[in-house]
Order: sequence, then structure tokens, then C-alpha cells
Amino acid sequence: MKIANVEAFWLRCPVPKEKQHTSDYGLLANFDMTLVVITTDDGLQGFGEAKAAVGSSGVCASIVNCIENELKPALLGKHVKDISRLWEEMYNGTRDHYALLRGRKFPILGRRGLTISAMSGIDTALWDLKGKMLQVPVMDLLGGACRDKMPAYASGGWADADNIGAQLKGYVDKGFRSVKMRVGVMDQTVQNSIERVKAARAAIGPDVKLMADAHGTFSVPEAKQFCRGVADCNLYWFEEPISPDNKRGTAEVRASTHIPIAAGESEYTSFDINALLELRAIDVIQPDAAIIGGISEAVRVSHLASVHQLELAPHCWGSAFSFMAGLNVAFASPSATIIEFSLGGNPMMYELVKEQITVTNGSIQAPTAPGLGVSPDWDFVRQYKQKV
Repeated sequence: MKIANVEAFWLRCPVPKEKQHTSDYGLLANFDMTLVVITTDDGLQGFGEAKAAVGSSGVCASIVNCIENELKPALLGKHVKDISRLWEEMYNGTRDHYALLRGRKFPILGRRGLTISAMSGIDTALWDLKGKMLQVPVMDLLGGACRDKMPAYASGGWADADNIGAQLKGYVDKGFRSVKMRVGVMDQTVQNSIERVKAARAAIGPDVKLMADAHGTFSVPEAKQFCRGVADCNLYWFEEPISPDNKRGTAEVRASTHIPIAAGESEYTSFDINALLELRAIDVIQPDAAIIGGISEAVRVSHLASVHQLELAPHCWGSAFSFMAGLNVAFASPSATIIEFSLGGNPMMYELVKEQITVTNGSIQAPTAPGLGVSPDWDFVRQYKQKV
């Protein structure tokens, strides 16, 4: 099959007021994503997601423009099956022939940032197509399942110290045995973050895994103070303690504490992840398939996790398409043992697609449907498509 068309749609859906939350990103009243659609000459369609922001809200106009005006012309007429070659052609641009001839990169200037996000959506859609062509889940194309099911952790936790316990206990009552809460600059002081974690641990007990995510908002001294303050709370990991721009600082925080450090959701390509590993900065690697460079690059990151004997925990805060991309990679990786499951207001996870993604007793089953296993509700797409 050959690529006949490549389309990108910026979708923005309001989050119902009762499901909105406030974090360091502010009040999250909308959820945005870029839906990428690749159509073959036989009419088969594959779907992917490209992100303009790690959080829920972001302006996706530039991603749409990049996909439709920069990347699409180079993809039309190409074979869907040649995913690795197409990735190299997009990443290396007009020098792709040198890259493929010499076996090393000759990248375009936009080798980081939104160009890679745009590539991510395309790459994921190609994997979705290939799985559908062969009538197998993407996971099987990556080597098959390393496990039949995987525990999911409930990702949420924005309430204050007086209410965080009840909020996380609500997740546990739904069957989750692992939960994640947000900390950091939104708490005003480090001590407030510490008190919220202590309240959370007291409420959920000692046997439930507890993670804390600072969204990169602490300074290095603040992150160290936080780690000392929650040293007896048995955190499963401390996520993005400081800015992703300060990789040496992240390594410094890791060296100061016994708490495992997680990061990677804000990184572009396996080269950025490798830079963290060279500095011995992290214990848990969190690629986002809608940011890192698609399923192809997420798999390369999974190999890094395996080589370095670190945990892989894909960042799956997004639409059903990036969630299923991360899930397929996770099930195919021996380094992944837990998957993120959004408990925030997320219409892109539940209303954008026809299928229902479910967690039962805190676990999710290995994918079985062809491709990513989800398809868009076109009425939803038409209703929330933004003009670019």
C-alpha cells in the first residue's frame, strides 16, 4: 500500500466544569490534541497523535501546518511498510540520502521541538496502518507481549493537603494499587508539597505505590528539600523534579536521594534520553509517543532502558491514540511493568474514540485489536476541529 493522503486536525474540547483541575499549568478548561490521519491508495486509514504540550492544553496550529505543508509532500506515494526509512527521510530532510547511505544522521535544523511532535503523529499512524494491514496489534509487530496484563497507576492528585487523601483513596477504591499526585510550584512552598505527600501516604496506607510529579517546577535546592521531607513516605518515584533544560541538575538531585527519579516526557528523540543516561540522571524513563518521535523512537528508548537496566514507564497523558501507542510499546518491552492511566477530565481519552479503554481491578490487558485498536468518532472530530 502507498500513502495517498496525510491530514492533521487540531481538536479542542472543553472539559466539563466538574472535571476541571488547577495545576502549575493553570486551570485546565480545555483538552487539545492533533489527530493525524494517513490514508492509503486502498482507502485504509491509520491514526496517530502529535502534541503541542505535555499537559492538556496547547495550540496545535503549527503542528498541523508542519504536517500538511512540510512533511506530507515527502510522504505521498511512499510505501506504508517502510516505516524506518520514512522516519529517516523526515528527520534528515533533503540529506536523507546521505543518512541512508552512510548509516548516520544528517538532521534538519528542527530536529527537536514541534517538528518531532509532528513526526510522532505520522510515525504512530504508520504503525497503526501496518498493524491493520497485517491484522495484528502494533505490540506484535514489536516482538509481542512480555506479559498478559500490566498494572495501571491512577494519574491525578491535585487536591490540597486536607483533601488529597480522599482524592487518592478514591482512586484506590476503584481498584488501583498505584497512584500519582502532583506537587511543585503550584503548592507555593516546598513544605506544602511535603505535607500533601504525607497526608496522601497516611490516607492510602503503606502498601499502595505512591508517585509524585513536580512537572519540572522545583529548583535543585527545592527538589532536594522535598526529597528529604518525604524520605519516609516510600515514594515509588519522583517525577520531573526540575526543569528538563537542567539535566545536570536532575543528576544532582538523583545523587542526593534514595528516591528513584523519573523523567523523559518532555524530551525529543532517544538522543535527549541518552543525554540523561550519560549523566546518570534518572531511574525511570518516560517517553511520550506523541512527543519523542512516535512509536519508532519510543521503541529505541525502550532498548536504552533495557541496556541500562532501568524502568520504562511511557508517559500516557493524552488522547486514546497516544495512550494506546505507549501501551503497545510498554507491553512489548521487558523493562516496562506499569502504565499511566489518566484520572483527570479527559474527553480525548473517552469521547474521541469509539472503543472503550478499561482498567479492571487496577490492571489492563495486553492489546488484541489490529493496529492501535482505536478509531475516531468522526462526529466528535467535526464538532471540535479548530480552524488553522
